[in-house]
Amino acid sequence: MTTTEPTTTERKTRVDLARKAPAVYKAMIALDAAARQGLDPELVELVLTRCSQINHCAWCIDMHTADARKIGISEQKLFLLGAWEEMHGLYTDKERAALALAESITVLTDGFVPDSVYEEAEEHFDETELAQLISLVLTINAWNRIAVSTRKIPRVR
Repeated sequence: MTTTEPTTTERKTRVDLARKAPAVYKAMIALDAAARQGLDPELVELVLTRCSQINHCAWCIDMHTADARKIGISEQKLFLLGAWEEMHGLYTDKERAALALAESITVLTDGFVPDSVYEEAEEHFDETELAQLISLVLTINAWNRIAVSTRKIPRVR
């Protein structure tokens, strides 16, 4: 017996976390703000968007690509984000190191973040920035899981 999932337009949002678990939601907002501190806003939006792509979180992809455009990130950089490894010259070495670390933390298919990925990040970020970047990635992964599990879907414009 197979079950058919409803299409995106037929899906309804499940629980509203902000209303039904307000303390958790407020803590997530505070964690999100704390995780961004000291990091370049463009780098932040690229990392948030890439993690959201990996996690198939339409709500977060929509929000972070819109935020990225508002701060001047080019359409080309956003469109090619899923293939950033192929695009030498478009992304800075620092962005590439951040994206590699973000992907390793997000996926964890091997059960760990490879030393080579971490060492590359260490070349571009000091310890405080690394701590912030790791915090940013764990925060967006939590947001992605909240949005995906509650079926937050962006409005079609």
